[in-house]
Amino acid sequence: MFTFPAPAKLNLFLHIVGRRQDGYHLLQTVFRFLDFSDQLGFKVRSDGVVKLHTPTSGVPEEQDLCVRAAQLLKNKSGAKQGADIYLQKLIPMGGGLGGGSSDAATTLLALNQMWGINWDKNQLIELGLQLGADVPVFIFGHSAFAEGIGEKLVPVELPAAWYLVLIPPVQVSTAEVFASKELTRNTIPIKIPPFSIWQGHNDLEAVVCRGYPEVARCLEWLKQLENTTIAAMSGSGACVFAEFSSELAARAAFEAIPTDMKGFVARGLDDHPMC
Repeated sequence: MFTFPAPAKLNLFLHIVGRRQDGYHLLQTVFRFLDFSDQLGFKVRSDGVVKLHTPTSGVPEEQDLCVRAAQLLKNKSGAKQGADIYLQKLIPMGGGLGGGSSDAATTLLALNQMWGINWDKNQLIELGLQLGADVPVFIFGHSAFAEGIGEKLVPVELPAAWYLVLIPPVQVSTAEVFASKELTRNTIPIKIPPFSIWQGHNDLEAVVCRGYPEVARCLEWLKQLENTTIAAMSGSGACVFAEFSSELAARAAFEAIPTDMKGFVARGLDDHPMC
């Protein structure tokens, strides 16, 4: 069996700048990967069957993004092989860290090699977009400024940083947040270059904090910390994070979190581990 990482991501900011006629929201964001990952194992099968051996509670196998990604790649490429898939889930679900999207991207990247398809990244990105708006950046493979619905990607260089991520005890529905009447969708677009991630914000944050007091409490705690360059919510939540310039500072903050809060410390990555 071959094992591959599926890293988490952060949205260092997330601006909603409009809405398409089909209902999709137009956004601007900066994606950064974390050295904190799900792990995916794959074995090639000769019978063409795609089988997930470690189903996620509450998620039917046919709806699992790993299975959907494998089936989509198989159908579009004409590959005859199948795969046994083993998922070790560490990234929290409903946390805004892109776990499901990252799992899908790693599945596409791994089976593209293992099945001998050898499509280029652009072909895989186009396929990944059919699975979700966050999938393309994991295939793109580098810290990125994103526009459109998240699929228009430009590489950016970010300073070295460490992150304290808190995991509130709730799962946030992305669809419900984006459908909220309280959500503003008219943030003025920024230009790249230049822009400053430290001047950005997350337009979804206020909506989520009003609906989920646990998220608001964790974010409030992070924002009172010293020596942070950013304290914000990632994606549509529920996870919130603070950025630090050193591992020492991030771990000192982690040691100080209230006993009823959970989280982890991770290093920011410039590149996806598989790219």
